[in-house]
Amino acid sequence: MPRVLITTDYLCPGDDVDAYLRAAGMDTVHLPMRGARDPEELAAALEGIDAALIANEPMTADVLGRADRLRAVVRTGVGYDSVDVEAAARHGITVSNLPGINANAVAEYTLGLLLASARRLVASAAGVAAGGWPREDGHELRGATLGLVGFGASARAVTPLARAFGMEVLCTTQVPPDERGDVAGEVSFVGLEELLARSDYVSIHTALNDRTRGLIDADAFTRMKPNAILINTARGPIVDEQALVDAVRDRRIAGAALDVVAAEPLPPDSPLRDVDGIVVYSHMAGQTAEARAAAGMRGAEEIVAALAGRPRSSVNQHLIDAAPRTAAADALTAGGQPS
Repeated sequence: MPRVLITTDYLCPGDDVDAYLRAAGMDTVHLPMRGARDPEELAAALEGIDAALIANEPMTADVLGRADRLRAVVRTGVGYDSVDVEAAARHGITVSNLPGINANAVAEYTLGLLLASARRLVASAAGVAAGGWPREDGHELRGATLGLVGFGASARAVTPLARAFGMEVLCTTQVPPDERGDVAGEVSFVGLEELLARSDYVSIHTALNDRTRGLIDADAFTRMKPNAILINTARGPIVDEQALVDAVRDRRIAGAALDVVAAEPLPPDSPLRDVDGIVVYSHMAGQTAEARAAAGMRGAEEIVAALAGRPRSSVNQHLIDAAPRTAAADALTAGGQPS
């Protein structure tokens, strides 16, 4: 009987996901991830495990190399930067994500951050709580320009919402024109420099990789408008945080609303703390009851498909097909046991 480790914290024994996997003939082991997890603890938890349904676990090359039976890893979300997909491929382990699973949740949250920033809602509430009655002018979204960095599922879901508020939408993306869908009249595709120069709000919706790490750096902030607001619901390391702090303090941009940061939870000594104009939230963009329910069930379905040798959203199948294989990996992929 295949054993599945489940670390996503909102999934629990006896829920629909657990029942689905058990009905598929699998044994489940729950080890919820709440905060940082030591790699040694994870390596120990993966002993005797065939598949893992995970949160942002540190699936390093060392951890994967010690997981002798592991054949599939599925992220209950879109990002998979915590998993060494190349190391997984060398061991014949498929890695899957769930593209688009929380796009609507992220899009609505992004509009929430835009509205909160434009109308200074957090500062207003904090002022009232402190005994004051702040009455500073805010700004309307209608007529403003929103620049989307990336054009994946969440950015595509943001577009009609922003347009409904009367915003002009720009986008910079690596997605080829023939894969962007019918967005004529809705989005103008431009280069990053032009997007930064024209946008009143810059919202990040791209994956974290070698190309995008530190993409929004000191040079990027010099190209933005003095009244611009940066929104990040993607991944923290895409933004150079010290450069952001310097830009806000020097009034080169107006501020930022960050749902993600480089180190989570936000460290006590983070330069982002106590900077007027920068508001940090707790990585909640994709977390709605609806998105979680969908992610859990689709993740379970992907586990079953991957263990049957037919993953539907693998991000490293091409690497597995091309990688040198160990005898143990061949045995596991074939459904056997390493010798």
